[in-house]
Amino acid sequence: QVQLVESGGGLVQVGDSLRLFCAASGRTISNYGMGWFRQAPGKEREFVAARSRSGAITAYADSVKGRFTISRDNAKNTVYLQMNTLKPEDTAVYYCAAREGSYYWIREGEYDYWGQGTQVTVSS
Repeated sequence: QVQLVESGGGLVQVGDSLRLFCAASGRTISNYGMGWFRQAPGKEREFVAARSRSGAITAYADSVKGRFTISRDNAKNTVYLQMNTLKPEDTAVYYCAAREGSYYWIREGEYDYWGQGTQVTVSS
């Protein structure tokens, strides 16, 4: 079983950048496809980005494409979400997720392990 802990969230201004961290323990993430999701107040949790276990394949939601980058360092057992040009609509709790396997997944129900989330607030 893998445990995930997110960090790096905070309060930023429109146009700022922020880097989120997802530290894994219990198992090496080199066996897992990893994803980031977010949930804004009053909305359902939605897909943000995912990366296959090798790092060769990535996927992004249209709303963040070109602004966000998911990366992973399997040696450090850590996944990152670099967020640039932040907008008020990016305000949400951001969650890291993992699923064992070689591919990546974009649906919430396809992931087995979740972190507790980290709050990102973009102020205008």
